[in-house]
Amino acid sequence: MPDEEPLSNPVRAEPERQRRRKISEILYSLAEDTSRERISVGDLLSAMGDRAFGPLMLLFALPNVLPMPPGASGILGVPLIILAAQLMLGRKPWLPRVIAGRSMMRAEFVTMLQRAGPWLSKAERLLKPRLTILVTPPAEYVIGAICLILAIILALPIPLGNMLPAFAICLFSFAILERDGIWIIAGLIAFLISITVVGGVLFAFLKAAIFLINNVFM
Repeated sequence: MPDEEPLSNPVRAEPERQRRRKISEILYSLAEDTSRERISVGDLLSAMGDRAFGPLMLLFALPNVLPMPPGASGILGVPLIILAAQLMLGRKPWLPRVIAGRSMMRAEFVTMLQRAGPWLSKAERLLKPRLTILVTPPAEYVIGAICLILAIILALPIPLGNMLPAFAICLFSFAILERDGIWIIAGLIAFLISITVVGGVLFAFLKAAIFLINNVFM
């Protein structure tokens, strides 16, 4: 197996100072740990501790923003439901072993991070603590409840019921990452749009069902 290219961590160029480690720094540390053969969801959970809500919700929500095979949103929606419920209840992040045990080879994780790391670092530069009252308890519990509603919608087989809710969850996840209330406001707007669109779809299906019943069975 050829030697892995050293990861270029853009965060390292910053002067060292007393601050909370960025999520990208934690990911680079995991990728560079040569003692690991595989990196699991549980490893990410352990490394990030209480800050794991944002990154893990982003991890499971982001694929649903793009077109996915039928049934994929239901699979990815289950861990989102679990995480959102815990956020709503003020619990520490936890996932069942069947989910936490899912892993990939460290080399694959390195490759993924080489591609996604620079984008994550750019996103982190847009985030900063502001309007933190919107991202701290009790407001954080409300955000958890909203994400729970979105995750349930995402997991159900509703046409157009995965992309918009997943996008809203991604916005909330970014907000949670760095306690940025501006992204909470963006997430709330996306939530209202999601509810409106999904509600319209369900109403249209209900009207169609009533029409079929009246014209076929009556």
